Amino acid sequence: MCGLLGFLTASTATSSDGRTVETTAAEVYEALHCQRHRGPDEKGTWNDDRMIFGFNRLSIIDIEHSHQPLRWGPPENRERYALTFNGEIYNYLELREELAAEHGAEFGDEPMFRTEGDSEAIVAAFHYWGAKAPSKLRGMFAFAIWDTELNKLFIARDPFGIKPLFIATGAGGTAFSSEKKSLLELLPALELSDALDPRALEHYTVLQYVPEPETLHKDIRRLESGCYAWIEPGEKPRVTRYFNPQFRVAPFPKPGDVTAQAPTTNPRPASQRPNTAANRYREIAEALEDSVAKHMRADVTVGSFLSGGIDSTAIAALAIRHNPNLLTFTSAFEREGYSEADVAAETAEAIGAKHFIRTVSPEDFAGAIPEIVWYLDEPVADPALVPLYFVAKEARKHVKVVLSGEGADELFGGYTIYREPLSLKPFEYLPKGLRKLAGKLSDRIPEGKRGKSLLHRGSLTIEERYYGNARSFNDAQLRSVLREFRPEWTHQDVTAPIYGMQGRDWDPVARMQHLDLFTWLRGDILVKADKMTMANSLELRVPFLDSEVFRVAEKIPFEQKITKDTTKYALRQALTDIVPPHVLNRAKLGFPVPLRHWLRGPELYDWARQQITDSQTDHLLNKAAVLAMLEEHRTGPLDHSRRLWTLLVFMIWHGIFVEHRIKPEIQEPVYPVSL
Repeated sequence: MCGLLGFLTASTATSSDGRTVETTAAEVYEALHCQRHRGPDEKGTWNDDRMIFGFNRLSIIDIEHSHQPLRWGPPENRERYALTFNGEIYNYLELREELAAEHGAEFGDEPMFRTEGDSEAIVAAFHYWGAKAPSKLRGMFAFAIWDTELNKLFIARDPFGIKPLFIATGAGGTAFSSEKKSLLELLPALELSDALDPRALEHYTVLQYVPEPETLHKDIRRLESGCYAWIEPGEKPRVTRYFNPQFRVAPFPKPGDVTAQAPTTNPRPASQRPNTAANRYREIAEALEDSVAKHMRADVTVGSFLSGGIDSTAIAALAIRHNPNLLTFTSAFEREGYSEADVAAETAEAIGAKHFIRTVSPEDFAGAIPEIVWYLDEPVADPALVPLYFVAKEARKHVKVVLSGEGADELFGGYTIYREPLSLKPFEYLPKGLRKLAGKLSDRIPEGKRGKSLLHRGSLTIEERYYGNARSFNDAQLRSVLREFRPEWTHQDVTAPIYGMQGRDWDPVARMQHLDLFTWLRGDILVKADKMTMANSLELRVPFLDSEVFRVAEKIPFEQKITKDTTKYALRQALTDIVPPHVLNRAKLGFPVPLRHWLRGPELYDWARQQITDSQTDHLLNKAAVLAMLEEHRTGPLDHSRRLWTLLVFMIWHGIFVEHRIKPEIQEPVYPVSL
C-alpha cells in the first residue's frame, strides 16, 4: 500500500520556456511530498529521458527488498521495465510459481525473481501475458509499467476500484497519481488549467460524490475501475475495460408471464432445501475463507475493523483462525442509538479478539473536517468518513494492516433499498398511464408525508428511479442552491451507460447491485476506505472484493439475496457456523452519525453557519438559500442534514483547494517501518 506518481513527457526536447525533463523531474519529486502519508517508510524516484516515476512506500511484504520504482526484465534485458505499484496482489506466490514453471525459474546465472515480493510478479506477468495480466491478478492495485525499449506506458486499476488512480493529459505530457493533490501541483508542467467542472459539481450535489471518471477539475480525470490504458509520448491514453461484472443468474420472470411466480419471500430453512442451496452456502463460505487467508499474507501485524454487523464480523471471525492474537477496532458516538460499540465488544469477546474502541465527540468531529477533506482530494459527503478516520488513527497505534467488510452489500444484496422491487412490484402490473398518474398524485402530496415517495418511485422505471444508495437533492432544491443548474445534467449521465452494460433478463436486484458496483461502491465506500486509512498510513484490505468471492456471488438468485424479512439471505446462511448468533441476523447499521441532531443543536449549528458565511462560493452556490435550509432544518420538522452536509463538505473543499483560505495542519507521518 503506497502512493505513486508518474509523468510521461510529450517530448525529450527542451521546450520554448526552457523546460527540460530534469526540470519536470524535480517538480515531480517535490509533488510527492503531499502524499507522503501513503508511504512514510521509503521514498523512491527514477527517470530516463521520457518517463519520471516517484514513489512513497508503506512496507508490508518483503520489507527489506521490493523497493520501488522497481526494475525487471527478461534474460536479454534485465532492466527493460520500470514499475510503480500501489496495492497488494494476494495470489503473488501462485503467480510467481506459474511464471517460473512456464518460463524457467532461472535466467542464466540469475533467478527470474530477485525479491520475495509481489511487485515482480506484476511486471513479469505483463511481459509474458501483456494486457491480459490485470485479469490474472487477485488483489487491489493501481500500477504503471514503462517499457524502455518500446517507449510505451501501461497503466491499470483493479476490477472494483479499491485503489485510486488520477490522470491528466496536456500539451506537456501525461501525469498520473494516487492523489489528485500531486497532479494539481503539476498542472503548469502539463500546460493545463485548474478550472472547475460545473457538471461534476451538479453530479456531486445529487450523488454525494463525484462519479468516475470525473473529478471537480475539468482537466483531471480518473482511470476507471477494471480498466487499463496504453499511453505513448505526446498521445492521449487509449483506455480499455477488461472487467465488467456480470450476474449470471436465471432469467427473472416478467409481469404477465403465465409461468412467472413472485420471488420467494420466505425461503425454507437450509435443512429443508435442495442440495443446490446447501452447496451454494458451502461455496460462499469456502470462497470467503480462502480470500481471508490470502488477505492475511503480510510481513507485519494484521488487525481487523469490527462493527456490530455481519460483514466485518465474518471477516474478523475468519481472520482470527490465522492470527489467534487478532486485534479488532471500532468507533462510537456517545449519543444513544448511534453506536455499535457494545455489540462489537460482545463479538470480539465471543471470537477471542482483543478489542479497542475509539469514541468520537462533536468537538473531534468538527475539528477534524478540514484535515479529512484535504486527505479526500475530492469531496465525499458521507459523514461516516469521520468515525472511520478516527478508528483508523487508533488502529495505526497497534497494527499496520486491517481487514474490513466493504463490498459484501453490493455482492450479496445487503442494502435495504434492494428490497424495493418487492414493495414496488404491484406497480409493474399497472398500465403505463396509471403509473404516470401515480407520479402526478405524488407531486400533490406535501414533502415528508407518508406515501409520497412510494407513489413517486412506483411511477418510474428502475433506470429512472435508481441511481445508487445516495438520496440527496431533487431538481427544485438544486435549482434553489446552484447558481448554474442545468436540468439536462442528470444522474442518468452517469447511470445510463452502466444500465446499458447489463443483461436484459437480469432480475432487478442484480441490476441494482451492478449499478452500485460502478457508482456507490467506487464513488463513496472505497474512496472513504482508502483515503481515511491512508491518511493514517494504514493499509486496509477488503476480502469480500475478491475475484473468487465474486464468482460465487454472481450466481446467487434473487430469492437468495432479498426476502421480505431480511437481506443477504444466502450469505447469512453460509455464515451460520462462522458468525456468533447475536450478529447473524442483525439489521445493517454501519457507521451511524448523529448529524441530524448535531446540526440542530449547539454541537454543529454555529460551526455550520460560520462555514457557510465564510465560504467564497457565491458564484457557485446561493448561500442565502443554503442558510435558509440550515434554519429550516434547525426548527424542523424537515431533515436537511444530508443535503447540508453535502454543501458544507464542498465549501470546505473549495476553501482548501480553490480559495486556499483553509490551511489544514497536516502532521508529518512518523511510524516504525515494521509493526
